Amino acid sequence: MSIYLTGSIAYDYLMTFPGYFKDHILPEHLDSISLSFLVDEMTKQPGGVAANIAYTLGLLCEKPKLVATAGMDFKDYRETLENAGVDTSGVRIIQGKFTASFFVNTDLSNAQIATFYAGAMADAAQISMRDLGLTPEDLVVISPNAPDAMIKYALECQELGIPYIFDPSQQIVRLDGARLKEGILGAKALFANEYEFELLQKHCEMTADELLSAVDFAVVTLGEQGSRVYEHGQLLGEVPVVPPHQIVDPTGVGDAYRGGFLKGYVHGLDLLLCAQMGALAATYCLEEQGTQSQCYLTEDFVARFRTIFDDKGALDAIVSE
Repeated sequence: MSIYLTGSIAYDYLMTFPGYFKDHILPEHLDSISLSFLVDEMTKQPGGVAANIAYTLGLLCEKPKLVATAGMDFKDYRETLENAGVDTSGVRIIQGKFTASFFVNTDLSNAQIATFYAGAMADAAQISMRDLGLTPEDLVVISPNAPDAMIKYALECQELGIPYIFDPSQQIVRLDGARLKEGILGAKALFANEYEFELLQKHCEMTADELLSAVDFAVVTLGEQGSRVYEHGQLLGEVPVVPPHQIVDPTGVGDAYRGGFLKGYVHGLDLLLCAQMGALAATYCLEEQGTQSQCYLTEDFVARFRTIFDDKGALDAIVSE
């Protein structure tokens, strides 16, 4: 099984505010809100949902295929991803545009205010799943991207008989409810955080049970409360977070979770074990600044995993690769 990751490639501009956003928001004046936060520091990091997932999979000795659009400033980023084991041959460069950019400000409580500039990502619909040589044994992940591209990829996968994971995430509010529903109904699996799962119910006009029953399995992440895994509409179990050695930056934690989960999934491990792998990958990301700063060997990953969870030896297979 080959993993094809569609979604955003971006540069992340990460800022830290030495206070609390909530102290400067006046609920009675939300209709005329005007705020500016003076930040202590800023770093520029590689990011983007698809690229972040790909990076974690690369750390875990997979070679995922990144299928996305990037700008004329992508050269150094491409080298970084390829050094991490990511196949970037599916990245299309859009001349005259810069790679998408994510600007996020994080306060002392880890609350975040973010802005996203699409840049080259806006042209993602130029790519077609029909041109990738996909087979039914492959898996496509459709993560946040240009809205028209996300729906195009979902419909093409349905027509080609290619299984895909639908992860609309931040783009739920930009997608038409009927198209969102189309994407879910044809998917093998659904990923969302708790708030996004509520939004999906609202925008698709579907109940939680209807959403969960529409896919083979679903994962709903719950922040500090861990994650829930569902199979054929039924709760399979809950997975706690892995306690971090330190909390540095929450940006990209959900993407790392997906990378860890997918590593287990392509090896045929049971879904709860996949979610536990996702939980550990997420914690590694939380402990570093940025979305692609964590670095570990597969052996280290498995050793730490076994201090928290019992895989009954199942992870020996990924160490011996």
